[in-house]
Amino acid sequence: MCEVKGIVLDASVLLAADKNDDENGSVSLGPGADYVLCKLRYSKILTGISYGPDLSASKVHLLQEKARLYSYNCFVFQSTAIDNFVSEVSLAWGDHSGSYMHVVSSYMDEEISPLISSDWLFTVLHWISNLFSMKRFQNSQRLHLSQRRSPGKPSDVEYSPGTENPGKIFINKLEELPLTICSLNKKKQAMGKEVKIVGYLMKPSREEDFAKRGAFPLNPTPNGLTFVALNYELPISWQLKEVDGVLHKSTDDIIAVEMSSSSDFENKVTYTEGMEQLQRYIRCHPDCCVIDPFSNIYPVLDRLKIQQILGGLENLNTKSCSKIRGPHFLKVVDFREPKLEDKLADAKLSLPNIVKPQVACGVADAHSMAIVFKADSYKDLNVPLPAIVQEYVDHSSTMFKFYVVGKKIFFAIKKSTPNADILIKLAEEKELKPLLFDSLKSLPVDKDNQQKSQHEDNNRIDQELVTDAANWLRRVLDLTIFGFDVVIQEGTGDHVIVDVNYLPSFKEVPDEVAIPTFWEAIKEKLTGKKSTEAAILL
Repeated sequence: MCEVKGIVLDASVLLAADKNDDENGSVSLGPGADYVLCKLRYSKILTGISYGPDLSASKVHLLQEKARLYSYNCFVFQSTAIDNFVSEVSLAWGDHSGSYMHVVSSYMDEEISPLISSDWLFTVLHWISNLFSMKRFQNSQRLHLSQRRSPGKPSDVEYSPGTENPGKIFINKLEELPLTICSLNKKKQAMGKEVKIVGYLMKPSREEDFAKRGAFPLNPTPNGLTFVALNYELPISWQLKEVDGVLHKSTDDIIAVEMSSSSDFENKVTYTEGMEQLQRYIRCHPDCCVIDPFSNIYPVLDRLKIQQILGGLENLNTKSCSKIRGPHFLKVVDFREPKLEDKLADAKLSLPNIVKPQVACGVADAHSMAIVFKADSYKDLNVPLPAIVQEYVDHSSTMFKFYVVGKKIFFAIKKSTPNADILIKLAEEKELKPLLFDSLKSLPVDKDNQQKSQHEDNNRIDQELVTDAANWLRRVLDLTIFGFDVVIQEGTGDHVIVDVNYLPSFKEVPDEVAIPTFWEAIKEKLTGKKSTEAAILL
């Protein structure tokens, strides 16, 4: 059986209803149109837009502009010239073994009726209808669609091979289309290989970064995964019943984190209403596979907890000449406490220090940090409390970003902040006042120290030691995909892990390597395979 290879979205489902259907009438997209156009853009499914020859010029212009924006094809659809439409699609997209879907509004049933006697299959989606164009199988069998459900509920697609009558599926909103496609592809593949649907949740910018690299196709990947964005505008329970697992960046949905003397974040994080619904469903359905469990994410939210976990790296420093560790640190709840300077000394913290909020991500000021050069600067320091004062490590402006994706490890070399002496020179111009910055934005780098080659940097890093640390962190954190940053201290050669984060973009890793590894890590999680072999550095 064949999956959906191409989709044509008709003007009838894309354009908003307009009573003034003339050249001067308002022209805009209807509900869900932009959403679907965006989701199909990087779905690895051929996509086009169709419209009738009598459509107003202003509406045609809008549709053509959208087609240009998303690199989609445009086709003219006319019920009296079905063969021309089919030929035009085939000419544009070539001869595919899969099926083509034409999405039209339900009032066009009469116009599409000629397709019933052709090699097309069509389904009706509540107020939208779909047309499926299937390539003939070698044995000339036809695959038809049958569907039964109560009006107003999301569709439950079932296939009935061998019948001569076309069937219909119904959905309530255009936004249901991506999940419908995944469900169709899963059922079509059922006779050939196992296909699993992964629902994912993350902020739009992050989703686009992954999607445009080809990470979230609606068609099955080589290892049998399809990806669909979960939508808070649709019933979460229905969507989760359709998917086999949930990949999330829950920190994108954090509204607030309540801090106290405890480092247990589990009951102190306030999420968006949609994420709260998701978590309630998962609590009631413990068999739902979540990548990764929310409880596993909480340590990454808390810089204090991560620092404490990194203390366990001491046990790894037995085989190597180098040493791997976390930075020296101190939790501070009040920058004006009288014995702060003594506490800093007891924690092996000498100036300058880097000061970070204890909350590591998810809230607006989680990345508001400072580098402090004088002890008396603390009393007026503008960094959210409680905070973590962390050792500033001289590291020759070079950072090694490591990515653990399942059982494989990648790393990239990036320029970083200057050594302390360079920072002090910069700060002297401002009377050594604290250097405030947002860690999501770049800091000045040491331009005089950029001549080292990547080969020299590779020779500095003890890859075996860091691989051991990555495997250890993978076991301790029990995370499928995470990253951490390593700097090498000048003089001592200590490898210091200065940051740990969940579900990084690993954009420095070439797509042809990173994306298949990403898919494999997710598939292993979904199928419950517990790999006993150590992560491999690539």
